[in-house]
Amino acid sequence: MQTKPFRIGTRGSPLALAQAHEARDRLMAAHHLPEDMFEIVVLTTKGDRITDRSLAEIGGKGLFTEELEQKLTAGELDFAVHSAKDMATKLPEGLYLSAYLPREDIRDAVIGRTARKLIDLPHGATVGSSSLRRQALIRRMRPDINVVTFRGLVETRLRKLEQGEVDATLLALAGLKRLGKVDVLTDILDPDTFPPAPAQGAICIESRIGDTRVDDLLVPVNDITTFDTVSCERAFLAALDGSCRTPIGGYAVCEGDLIRFSGLIITPDGRSQHAVTTDGHRRDAAALGTRAGQDVRARAGSAFFDDWH
Repeated sequence: MQTKPFRIGTRGSPLALAQAHEARDRLMAAHHLPEDMFEIVVLTTKGDRITDRSLAEIGGKGLFTEELEQKLTAGELDFAVHSAKDMATKLPEGLYLSAYLPREDIRDAVIGRTARKLIDLPHGATVGSSSLRRQALIRRMRPDINVVTFRGLVETRLRKLEQGEVDATLLALAGLKRLGKVDVLTDILDPDTFPPAPAQGAICIESRIGDTRVDDLLVPVNDITTFDTVSCERAFLAALDGSCRTPIGGYAVCEGDLIRFSGLIITPDGRSQHAVTTDGHRRDAAALGTRAGQDVRARAGSAFFDDWH
């Protein structure tokens, strides 16, 4: 019988805390446990400390997870709660993604100051985004737009927008929903024309391989549909060596026993792209994503990736 609280690792941003609280609340409900059986341990990561440069410049994915994973490996945390899209495709030895909470909306939201939609922004408008994928897709849609790197907490970005630093910015709709800030959005982008980041909208739980106590705890909160779709999307990323340095979009949808995947690689300037759409059985979700990644990589050729780094 567990007597000590389970230690849940998380970043300290309002969104990260909302996600950690959601994980805790679902576990409390699933196991009829009191709140004092869970301790939320807040850590600051390199990605939180360095906000004046793009993620690509300071190391890509892993910047929001490294400190949490070190504590997890050392046994100082029982598990960590992350935004799944922040996770590197290769995790530290001994750790794995053991559960996914039910996924939120996968789409990107526009918060416009001078127009509600990207397509209606004035010629030469400035849009802020920290995501290379969003930057590339904006340039594909509107080559005239000036895209600038825009990092920081959701609240920080919204304040910069309000102060007139940019005409619009883009954020994940899932994050706005979890923060109770959907009222700020002015448009929602269609994933067929503006594909989200792989794993966008999903909360994952990372724990130690072989820790059966934690595995048993997490089983009731693991959402199988989210597990299958994100496994497919992360396999697509892995086949392309995806990181914060690479403009990649893609999402999977489960339909009964089948899974359908759409993916895209695009150059940072938005001028060249390769897309893939495929489907198969859900039990082959990861293999389907791998094949899709290998397919677009083969069609694009090695020269396509030269400017990505």
